[in-house]
Amino acid sequence: MILVTIPTPDVSITKQVDPQLSHIYGFTDFIKIPRDMGGIFMFYNANEELLFVGKARKLRPRIKKHFEDTTSPMKMHREEVTKIDVCLIEDPVHREIYETYIVNELKAKYNVEKVLFK
Repeated sequence: MILVTIPTPDVSITKQVDPQLSHIYGFTDFIKIPRDMGGIFMFYNANEELLFVGKARKLRPRIKKHFEDTTSPMKMHREEVTKIDVCLIEDPVHREIYETYIVNELKAKYNVEKVLFK
């Protein structure tokens, strides 16, 4: 049997209520998320419920894209996101395993692919 545990976030940013600086949907700390590193990211709401899990080869551009593009599964739920956790994981196979595990273990609300529970 393989034992998988949810990694501890390396970076966590939260939504600002009335941001004074330039922001994307209330998040002003995107600079804390590495631009050229791979990993997984998790979007949470105000009740700490997991909304969405994703993986990326380059984290910051991919996360920002969820707040900008029209095809993201999060496009109708962007306002719900109040916290973003990021785990740095360079190995693409490990990213895939963690993403699938977290989606199914924590039952991410808006993930539609890789869902093994119903």
